[in-house]
Amino acid sequence: MNVLVIDIGGTHVKVLATGQAVHREFDSGPMLTPKRMVSEVRKLVTDWKYEVVSIGYPGPVLRNRPVSEPWNLGKAWAGFNFETAFKRPVKVMNDAAMQALGSYKRGKMLFLGLGTGLGSALIVDGIVEAMELGHLPYKKATFEDYVGIRGLEKYGKKKWRSYVADVVKRLVAAIEPDDVVLGGGNVKKLKELPAGCRAGDNANAFRGGFRLWQGTGTQKNFTRAKRGSDGCKRTQISRGKETTRARV
Repeated sequence: MNVLVIDIGGTHVKVLATGQAVHREFDSGPMLTPKRMVSEVRKLVTDWKYEVVSIGYPGPVLRNRPVSEPWNLGKAWAGFNFETAFKRPVKVMNDAAMQALGSYKRGKMLFLGLGTGLGSALIVDGIVEAMELGHLPYKKATFEDYVGIRGLEKYGKKKWRSYVADVVKRLVAAIEPDDVVLGGGNVKKLKELPAGCRAGDNANAFRGGFRLWQGTGTQKNFTRAKRGSDGCKRTQISRGKETTRARV
């Protein structure tokens, strides 16, 4: 099966397909709508063969569609039907979760993406959950305001690096992961990684997009495993207000 992976970022949209060695990209930004994105992607990959599509979206996702408008792009994303637009099966996932999925090795892994904002995702024993940690309160604003691109531009590299170290320390203390991956385009601006962290690679977003079609249990967002009162283990899948449970 040939898969086309689309990684939507605040400054660029990057694409890669099965069998291709080099990704292609075009600029995104506050004027990029979903219709324009689809049009640009289709023009960019006319010589590539693909049967299905994976999309990493910078925001929460419900039933393969964005739930809300992105912070750094244009309008009309919420509820957009990508399957109709691409005329192919499509799986849409939070962009940080998709990169986390491509970075995952073991146990409980926290992924933090240092890019236009602060992407975040948690994977526990192969089950991935997209998070919105970047919008939590921090100092006089949010985590994202200090360690995203706005913080880098406002405070400069030296101060920004100190904020990254502090934010990582706080989140690691709260979540207690076995593994911490720092990804996103700005991770290369760190002189050294915080203790216990490893650097991710933006290419892992493509790996995560390919993994979505491998039939593994890690392909669903907002998934938790818990035990019921009868001792049986259940998988709880939460998507917005919708919750389903299945015995496993």
